[in-house]
Amino acid sequence: MLEIYRLFLKRIGLVGVTNFLVALNTIILIPILTKTVGATDYGIWVQVMTTFFLVTSVANLGFPFTMLRFLSTETDKKKIQESFYSMLSLILIVSFIISSILLLFSKEIAVILFNGNILIVYLLGPLLIFGSANGFLIDYFVTFSQTKKYSFFLLFQTYFSLLLISYFAFLWKSISLIVLGFLIAQIILLFLMMFFIIRDIDFRIPNFSYITEYLHFSLPTIPSNLSNWIVESSDRYVIGIVLGTTFVAYYSPGYTLGMVILLFSAPLSVILPSILPKYYENGQISEVMKFINYSMKYFLLIAIPMVFGLSILSKPIMMILTTPEIALNGYLVTPFVALSSLLLGVYGIIANLIILEKKTKIIGGIWTIAALISLLNLIFVPYFGILAAAAITLISYLFAFVFSFYYVSKSFKIPFDYIFLIKTFVASFFVSAMIFLVNPEGILGIVLIIGISIVIYLLLIIVMGAISKNEIKFFKNFFINK
Repeated sequence: MLEIYRLFLKRIGLVGVTNFLVALNTIILIPILTKTVGATDYGIWVQVMTTFFLVTSVANLGFPFTMLRFLSTETDKKKIQESFYSMLSLILIVSFIISSILLLFSKEIAVILFNGNILIVYLLGPLLIFGSANGFLIDYFVTFSQTKKYSFFLLFQTYFSLLLISYFAFLWKSISLIVLGFLIAQIILLFLMMFFIIRDIDFRIPNFSYITEYLHFSLPTIPSNLSNWIVESSDRYVIGIVLGTTFVAYYSPGYTLGMVILLFSAPLSVILPSILPKYYENGQISEVMKFINYSMKYFLLIAIPMVFGLSILSKPIMMILTTPEIALNGYLVTPFVALSSLLLGVYGIIANLIILEKKTKIIGGIWTIAALISLLNLIFVPYFGILAAAAITLISYLFAFVFSFYYVSKSFKIPFDYIFLIKTFVASFFVSAMIFLVNPEGILGIVLIIGISIVIYLLLIIVMGAISKNEIKFFKNFFINK
């Protein structure tokens, strides 16, 4: 069993490094765009990406999760072919229909979301088709435990897009060309991934023989995906429509900085769904719970101090990443979002247990209610501005966490280590107090204080016994013998 845990950690490590580099790209884009095209056009870029994630989350019909759940243990090549190409075909059809509707109302959408830039809408149409397909294709490599290929394509998508976006931003300072660069990257990514997938399973025209079963599983996740988008991203739409795209630019960098915490839960959200079904189907519930409990513990070990640290450092970090105008208007968004991302990370871990029981309707219900809470943005944002949006985001994620934890605890025994949490909070508070007193400025000062804080935090965690000697020994052996 030790070897299985070691393999689990190695996969998390690879995906973790990948997601760190992906998150780093998101941070890198902030100064590139805010300092070349300005706040208003940066706000348009945020709206483009918000729309991109909305449509792709709906157009994929919940099939990425379905593929993980049904095909991760499948060995019949013909069934894999039939299932994969059936799901891909439906995704392409649905995304084409949505894109056509978008283009039909291009003038109205351009005025409402993109400051009247109709060319953005024309580029968005094909971008949504390729993006929806790519979101499904990349999960093929997760489903069949091809972690290295998954990491490669995720990094290729991220940094090839960054290269093209940077080229158009610095040379032309055109938001339309920046979106075109992103579209080109999506097209090339699709052909690359299809090359490797066809080499694996060949090509087959599907007859949709299994699609009814898959839709029965996947369709209940669409309200969840849509509601999740409403919770995560609809605030940008409300801010843009009510306050203008400039205020979207004020809000988005602080939000992005707070969500950096999720890069530490992202590897778990990729690896756990591909590992847990094997143990669950074999009745090894105790092993399932070990993966869940350790995942939650080590995510919180990292996430809790990050909430403290990002809350204190948000202003100086944003002064470096963006313009003073954006930083001074948006840095208070980060503390709300950082705590929200911690709650979302824990939810993402325990939600695997709901998926194992195939209770996807529960997940849909949770996010539907959370989305209804997010609609409070329509009431409060006009009066209280972007901080109201940040606070409502926190309330929505708090509900999702509390309700999912309550539901899961009725079927699974989840021992909550309160002593561990107290020790983690104490260590985090001590380190954050030190950061507050030092009040670092500039890149060098911030990097130094972060490095010193990490060392002191780890020493406090070890001295207080938040991590057991056996756990320390395991990780020591893992890194020595890997």
